Amino acid sequence: MDMRCPYCNSTDSRVTDSRPDTEDAIIRRRRVCNQCGAKFTTVERVQMRDLMVRKNSGKLEAFDREKLRRSIKLACRNRDVGDEQIEKLVTSIHRRLETETADDTVTSAMVGQMVSDSLLNLDPIAFVRFVSVYRKFSRISDFKKILAQIPEDNDDANVCKLPKTSLF
Repeated sequence: MDMRCPYCNSTDSRVTDSRPDTEDAIIRRRRVCNQCGAKFTTVERVQMRDLMVRKNSGKLEAFDREKLRRSIKLACRNRDVGDEQIEKLVTSIHRRLETETADDTVTSAMVGQMVSDSLLNLDPIAFVRFVSVYRKFSRISDFKKILAQIPEDNDDANVCKLPKTSLF
């Protein structure tokens, strides 16, 4: 498959640099378009199968890494969580969905639970933000209930060290 230049749409480009990231099974390729001279980066990632997500309404939609990344990034906004940590979280969740499910269809509840558990261990504030939207909190008591289940963190630790089990 030819890679199209995002600037002029030409399929004539060459790779000038490749950088593998062994931990995330990603290869970043720096390219130059032979038509317009523009430089751009492409990313190759192993994808084992095409996942579909069954929403609560019953509707099916294709799994979207970008949608997952946006929701995690929103929960982590103004927190001490970097883009690299978010990308690793997205990759981890995506890989788990591909390997831990027998079917090509996963539920939105399954995805939401994996995100919740992962954020709880990464940043408890981001966890509360995500869960409040995901679980559609409508009362203060919803927040109190979830906050009561999270142990107080000490001032020396930035990350909540809880077991990787669900609070729900």
